[in-house]
Amino acid sequence: MPRPDDRADREMRPLSFELGLQMHAAGSVLVAFGRTKVLCAATIADDVPRWMRGSGRGWVTAEYNMLPAATDTRSRRQRTLDSGRTKEISRLIGRSLRAVTDLDALGEREITVDCDVIQADGGTRTAAITGSWLALRLAAAQVCQTPPFNAQVAALSVGILDHRTIVDLCYEEDSAAQVDLNLVLSQSNGETALVEVQGTAEGATFTRSQLDQMLDAGTAALQDVFQAQRDTLAEAEAAAAQK
Repeated sequence: MPRPDDRADREMRPLSFELGLQMHAAGSVLVAFGRTKVLCAATIADDVPRWMRGSGRGWVTAEYNMLPAATDTRSRRQRTLDSGRTKEISRLIGRSLRAVTDLDALGEREITVDCDVIQADGGTRTAAITGSWLALRLAAAQVCQTPPFNAQVAALSVGILDHRTIVDLCYEEDSAAQVDLNLVLSQSNGETALVEVQGTAEGATFTRSQLDQMLDAGTAALQDVFQAQRDTLAEAEAAAAQK
């Protein structure tokens, strides 16, 4: 059975990054995985949470939110972190960013990345992680001479639908999948490592072999995402050098 947009099973949706949409953010990125669009904006505070003061280390955190018209049915505007799902995804994004950030090199300052879903068609949390790393990278460049990162980080949804392993699920696929998995990876000097794996069966179990297939498919697809992040940064640096 063909996918809704006629993609191959291991083919991602069109991916794009648009930088600098918000003039007051230290780094902002509009990331699009197909019709899913998330605005990621990083801001810097010259302070850290109370429990970190005097440590000489920085902190990175994130807040995720779904705007009311992001889906086909209007959702109520949320107050900050008042939804269990919102809290869980915010924490996931923050963990993913901190996993590749040298907090000592950041100094005693906090960078917050706000992720607002302006259009949802599946994979909003993975798109948010992918765009957030770029926004964080742009923001950190304003306060650190050397980027305080030991790797890139990106994420992708993978699943099993009709006994097939598919990547980058749209909403129609995500809602019908027998297995839904979110894969977060880091990459440094061509070496890829796991940051987080969230896999859930929906009405059926899945085998270790199927899990391996999903990890392999997601890892292969994310190589293009890592390259797209690097290309985007290179273009931004080239444009800045010409000014």
